[in-house]
Amino acid sequence: MDALAELRAIYKEVDAVLDGFTCDASSDCCHFARTGREPYPSAIEIAELARAVRARGGAPKKSKRALAMADERRCVLLGEDGKCSVYASRPFGCRTFFCERGHGPVGEAPPPLKGGDLGRLGRAIADLSARFDPHDPGPRPLSKVTARPGWESRGR
Repeated sequence: MDALAELRAIYKEVDAVLDGFTCDASSDCCHFARTGREPYPSAIEIAELARAVRARGGAPKKSKRALAMADERRCVLLGEDGKCSVYASRPFGCRTFFCERGHGPVGEAPPPLKGGDLGRLGRAIADLSARFDPHDPGPRPLSKVTARPGWESRGR
């Protein structure tokens, strides 16, 4: 199995662990200045995002609305409809954001990130990324990755 296929298999496991913990698709978490948080994808996750962007024919075009919201540091991967344009390939940090809008079964908290299945799966992604690109400096802010011209044409 190639590295990107292996990452997608890990993402399926993450999604299975999180089954039932959903968001109303508000994409509030994709406005980094608003939340004060941002995903830090690893090299393998960046390569998967680049693959997904290329597969859809490029990153979404910046709408007037998106430009007007620039002070919110809106994720460039949000489409005109305000939803993630590469949702199936979103990084681990996006999958595990757990905002107050997310919800699961009544009375249940999301699974823990450290320890347990999510901790193990996060470590598996980090290990896969280290094998994928041993010289990579490590996770970095998604906004810095996507701000580099041609970032989506790089990768494997």
